[in-house]
Amino acid sequence: MRFQAAVLRSYDAPFAVEEVVLSDGPAAGEILVEITGCGMCRTDLAVRRSAGRTPLPVILGHEGAGVVVASGDGPDGTTGVGDHVVLSFDSCGQCRNCRGAAPAYCDSFASLNLLGGREEHTRRLTDAMGGALAPRWFGQSSFAAYALVPARNAVRVDPALPLELLGPLGCGVLTGAGAVLNTFRAGPGDTLVVLGAGAVGLSAVMAAAAAGARTVAVDGNPGRLALAERFGAIPLTTTAGLDERLRRQTDGGAQYALDTTASAPLINDALRALRPTGVLGLVARLHTALPLEPGTLDRGRSIRHICEGDAVPGLLIPRLIDLWQAGRFPFDALIRTYPLADINEAERDCDAGRVVKPVLLPERGDR
Repeated sequence: MRFQAAVLRSYDAPFAVEEVVLSDGPAAGEILVEITGCGMCRTDLAVRRSAGRTPLPVILGHEGAGVVVASGDGPDGTTGVGDHVVLSFDSCGQCRNCRGAAPAYCDSFASLNLLGGREEHTRRLTDAMGGALAPRWFGQSSFAAYALVPARNAVRVDPALPLELLGPLGCGVLTGAGAVLNTFRAGPGDTLVVLGAGAVGLSAVMAAAAAGARTVAVDGNPGRLALAERFGAIPLTTTAGLDERLRRQTDGGAQYALDTTASAPLINDALRALRPTGVLGLVARLHTALPLEPGTLDRGRSIRHICEGDAVPGLLIPRLIDLWQAGRFPFDALIRTYPLADINEAERDCDAGRVVKPVLLPERGDR
């Protein structure tokens, strides 16, 4: 089977949209999905900054949505040919955390999602000349017309929904909303600070509004702050005295703060703005040491890392869709669509802050 995919061959080179070859169909426990749309996530683009960690050449993309066109034999039974599905992260399904409904903390998470841990997949997907491609990214590699994925990664959705818009629910939107709804369990009367108004941060803002919490959003981009305000947050810029301004806007201190920036100064501002027993969640990967200023963790304050919104995708994605259909979670306002052939333009627009969530649309009918 031959189809188009966006291949990254060098950490500092553009994506190349080219023909790739899948040598066989889905094995037991796998499905073949015709991709309708795939969100571009910051994690995809971070591969360039972590040069050497992710094997190349690789097909990235891990916010795919599409239609199941083939299914391998196996005991999964959750999806079948013709089903519309949203794809999320990979997990082993067997370790203690997976069995404990915490698949985002799977013992094999890094191997399966970031390093392409299923080596048998390498021999099945090649470029047009037979050259090897890295094992699939996040169990998907969905910057492509088709993706061969573990059936466990797929969440079935109503076929009446606009499938091309739903891919971001599988990671970026899931991460921000899940932090608020699952990790913090925020509700009426709670106060929340969100640092960074990108796709993850704005998803947290929307989820907090849906939950009835009061939110302050911090960013340096006026357009992003305008969106945060539209979604119900109080907008604040990243200027001096931020901690004092945050305390004023949260009646003396926030119960929760979510950092999406990995900025040590902003993290310390947020910690100082927490009320006693307040919790700071980190979703962005820290690339440098995080020096904490004296007193920031006094009086019961705590920090924890949050991966994939502490979500079980099969539970949270339907919940977010229900909120969206009720008009309480307008995540589609973040999206701008691009043909897959324009992936490099989408990356430039994302890096420049001209778009919050690019969604790539493969050409239909490639076989």
